[in-house]
Amino acid sequence: MSGPDLIVAGGGLAGLTAANRAAGGGLSVLVLERGREPDYFCNSRIAGGLLHVAFRDMTRPAAEIGASVAEAVGGAGDPATALAPLLAGDAGKVLAWLRAEGGAFVRGGAPEFMRWVMAPPRRRRGGLDWKGRGPDALLRRLTRNLASRGGKLRLGCPAEALAVEEGRVAGVQTTAGTERARFVLIADGGFQDNPDLVRRHLSPQPERLFRRGAGAGRGDGIAMAAAVGAATVGMDRFYGHLLGLDAFGNEKLWPYPTLDSLAAVSLLVDGAGRRFCDEGLGGVFMANELARLEDPEGAAVVFDDRHWREDAADNRYPPALNPSFPAAGGHVFEAPTVERLAEELAMPALVETVAMHNDGRHEPARTASRFPAKPVAEPPFRAIRAAAGITYSMGGLAIDREARVLDGEARPIPGLFAAGSAAGGMEGGPRAAYLGGLAKAVATGLRAAEAMLAEGGG
Repeated sequence: MSGPDLIVAGGGLAGLTAANRAAGGGLSVLVLERGREPDYFCNSRIAGGLLHVAFRDMTRPAAEIGASVAEAVGGAGDPATALAPLLAGDAGKVLAWLRAEGGAFVRGGAPEFMRWVMAPPRRRRGGLDWKGRGPDALLRRLTRNLASRGGKLRLGCPAEALAVEEGRVAGVQTTAGTERARFVLIADGGFQDNPDLVRRHLSPQPERLFRRGAGAGRGDGIAMAAAVGAATVGMDRFYGHLLGLDAFGNEKLWPYPTLDSLAAVSLLVDGAGRRFCDEGLGGVFMANELARLEDPEGAAVVFDDRHWREDAADNRYPPALNPSFPAAGGHVFEAPTVERLAEELAMPALVETVAMHNDGRHEPARTASRFPAKPVAEPPFRAIRAAAGITYSMGGLAIDREARVLDGEARPIPGLFAAGSAAGGMEGGPRAAYLGGLAKAVATGLRAAEAMLAEGGG
């Protein structure tokens, strides 16, 4: 077969990881990237740079990380997270591989999940701040490493369809023609920037979700694989955060600060003033549940003065909402009574909702293990209109432990692999479990490359 051994569709962290590992093992590699500039926009490049698995230190024993993974996903048995335990076992390997490739890390803060932050760290403040920061520096390093190993990165040339010969994926089709290869890896991200797919799987109002990512996740790779019989899994969840609604139109209010830590201990209500989800499961879960509402822009986080002075000013998660949100132009509603606040928000059910919350009558039920609820009782009472901010879709192509893409009968499709946000089976599920997108990208990229090396040598 003419052409390279491996074609990688997508030049983000998952794709460049697999490309380097495969090239280092002796395979010839071609990476096809839609972006036209050397610093092409992708979620990996503008990421926060925090490397963790289930918010645990990557050097923790696998059993300890595994316990946190199990708690996050809420137990075994859901196909959307069936492969999640693999991340616990791969955590140390992921960190070691990145450091061996020249990735630099610093401690980013006191919380455990900030132990390994790509250096130089991205400043956690409103507005995109990515050029020269850790994730951008890492992608540039991996690109240089690939070139030194004889691999090629072709810009402005996305894969458009898969080529199949005698039941095996044997390359891809591009605008320039057919590129043949022994293996193809789909690593072009999720589908969060495809309104039709978001409407089908995540939200009835995709235009009312705030896109926190690079805008490059169109789901093309997922569609290409599905066209040759690939199955998908866990398509109904995404990674994201609660943002102030004012982020629409104010670039200083995204990707930070988020409303997550505040909402987790207070109240998140819909446009009528009623609770609609379990705030105790955290910000990613709340963002998903908000996105499912018929009116995702009608919700608000409701809290009191104690919340504002303590939880909103918590500097463990910079930038703290208080004072960064109002200082950047975000509007905080304030009233001396809950009744007045309900009038300002036009939420007729809010008074009853607050009373039930303060009495411990939570419907829907509320998880207290991570974020115990606090009463909304100390005036003045406040609220911030909320938006669901979406970063990447969690579900994608069904894969096995070696990142081989599976068909509808759970059989590997010969020659086809998937990694990163294009692959499902690790995150999501009923709790919208987020385990770490950067770690998932590297872990799946390494598994795919090593499976190819085992199958095809090099």
